[in-house]
Amino acid sequence: MAIDEESLLDEIRRICSAFPSVTERPSHGAPTWFIRDKTSFVMLWADGHHHNVFPHLWCAAPPGAQQELMAANPQVYFRPPYVGHRGWIGVRLDRDVDWAEVAEACEEAYRATAPKRLLAELGNRPATG
Repeated sequence: MAIDEESLLDEIRRICSAFPSVTERPSHGAPTWFIRDKTSFVMLWADGHHHNVFPHLWCAAPPGAQQELMAANPQVYFRPPYVGHRGWIGVRLDRDVDWAEVAEACEEAYRATAPKRLLAELGNRPATG
């Protein structure tokens, strides 16, 4: 079942705003979540972007995660343009979305980007979702 653009935004906003020191603002025409208002970690392309004409996220990822996720589930994960060379991962949102998996990707993006002090604040809690 397809999810509408506003519901996608609401759900990603709920997930990302749960992390410490996160702000949201548009960047390059897409809702984007930042740590301390300067370092982005998730972007939502609800209408798609360039040749990826389906709703999706771009998420920062730890080293090696992009290749691992794309190999494990190429129907969901892809290498996004512009940021893929830095290891970011694309997450399709046009299929049956596993929101726990999306929340985990967003948390991994946060953990890959946040400074140690904020990671300590986040602690070892389970992924949001």
